[in-house]
Amino acid sequence: MSWSPPGPALLFCPADRPERFTKAAAGADVVIVDLEDGCHPQRRDTARQALAQTPLDAQRTIVRVNPATSPEHAADLDAVARAGYDVVMLAKAESPQQVSAIDAQVVALVETPMGALRAAEIAAAAGCVGMMWGAEDLVAGLGGGSSRFADGTYRDVARHVRSTVLLAAGAYGRFAVDAVHLDIADHAGLRAEAEDAVALGFAATACIHPSQVEVIRAAYAPTEEQVAWARRVLAAAEDTPGVFTLDGRMVDAPLFRQAQAIADRAGISRPPRTPTEGPPH
Repeated sequence: MSWSPPGPALLFCPADRPERFTKAAAGADVVIVDLEDGCHPQRRDTARQALAQTPLDAQRTIVRVNPATSPEHAADLDAVARAGYDVVMLAKAESPQQVSAIDAQVVALVETPMGALRAAEIAAAAGCVGMMWGAEDLVAGLGGGSSRFADGTYRDVARHVRSTVLLAAGAYGRFAVDAVHLDIADHAGLRAEAEDAVALGFAATACIHPSQVEVIRAAYAPTEEQVAWARRVLAAAEDTPGVFTLDGRMVDAPLFRQAQAIADRAGISRPPRTPTEGPPH
């Protein structure tokens, strides 16, 4: 069975700081142990050893490895295998071949112009279970200097790649992870981005500081009103075959699936069937 994140807050932790592993795991839904940008290049050998010496729950751990073109890549994958982890994040993924060559479940991190152009091919690759995107390497690869406007919102090219990665993930049944919010103190901006992410169908948002975890969890948690609506839809679906009307609104397959998604996030049990398709939305 393909791995998927057990919660919405994915926290990066430098692989060369093993003393932080346990604390990160206790606070976040998933720890991304980082052998790439978050790890000092001169400490990567020690960091690889730390993967096995400081074990974490494999179901709640991703190891970010260096790009397939990096001389560090093979050693990273070796260390991951020896430590018993089976979910890796491939930094700067640029082709389906790079993904399928890895003997693990892969979260493909799209953060270069080439990766963005090939997002759909990457999502379709054997072994790919999820997709993430990154703004800063993307813009640097274009020769730019900032992914955001002065008000903190993303520039158009970043928004385009975000949408492209989400669509590619959805088209091939992969989960999608939204990019990190680098302004650690800007909880309001992070909350707004995370709320937008969950509304669009992202499964999780990555973060770089423990203080951001609860902000993300709160944004992904359904409101009381959403939960009440989902409960009514699921209850009505048990008794009414096909398309039905609830609160003056037609409920067909798309709305039923939205209710299911809310129920999943709220931990509500739900019936397995879906109303027949109605008019498109």
